[in-house]
Amino acid sequence: MDGEGFDHEIFMTERPGHATEIARSCDADVVVAVGGDGTVSEVAQGLVGSDRILGIIPSGSGDGLALHLGISRNPEKALRTLCGMCIVNMDCGTVNGRYFFCTTGVGLDAVVASRFAEAPKRGLRTYISEAWKTWKNFVPEKYEIDVDGKKWEGPAVFVTVGNANQWGNGARITPAASVTDGLLDVTVVKPFRTAEVPALAARLMTGKAQGSRRTVCFRGAHVTIRRENEGPAHYDGDPCVFGTLIEAAAVSAALRVAVPADKKDFI
Repeated sequence: MDGEGFDHEIFMTERPGHATEIARSCDADVVVAVGGDGTVSEVAQGLVGSDRILGIIPSGSGDGLALHLGISRNPEKALRTLCGMCIVNMDCGTVNGRYFFCTTGVGLDAVVASRFAEAPKRGLRTYISEAWKTWKNFVPEKYEIDVDGKKWEGPAVFVTVGNANQWGNGARITPAASVTDGLLDVTVVKPFRTAEVPALAARLMTGKAQGSRRTVCFRGAHVTIRRENEGPAHYDGDPCVFGTLIEAAAVSAALRVAVPADKKDFI
């Protein structure tokens, strides 16, 4: 790799999990994920713990991890980041035995993630529409949360555990999160009235969620969440189903990733 270009091979994924298989088996120094957070997560799953480097050319609906890392959504600029080869040893998280790299969570956003995955159209407008339809009939669940011995109990609209600082599209739900501190950030959003949605959404989009009276925030290496019923969850935006016990942990410096040189000290 001399900065003039790369010997490369292009693979198209054919099914869920295929990107992980490709990343694990291919003989390459750098494996580049072209897609959204789900694709990036699948590729990264196959690289954790190895010497190989994850590159990202974001082209998804939210691109949360890329935006946290300072990688441009402009393909040409993202390619320049790859050519610059500034490498950071990035943390990841595990949740109930699965790796995640951006966020994982339960509650309203998990239900929306499930509906969004089945929607005929992608994009921010569709996500907002699905969120609004879900919110109108949503009943908050009661949670018991333990973060390195710090405990909280009560009803919540959602609970987000962040390795990175956002869901995507700049919505910084865990605004103080760093992918190099060996810790996870947790944001609990308590029940709120519909009239509060605009102000709360503005806080999320501007990284001020921690200043809201409707939020409780924690930071730690180990997170345990208990709830009354099994149900929807998500990791890196992909919907799944978890039981009543959800356990997350930080894994320090588990993944090598290419980032812009001017962002490496701020991620």
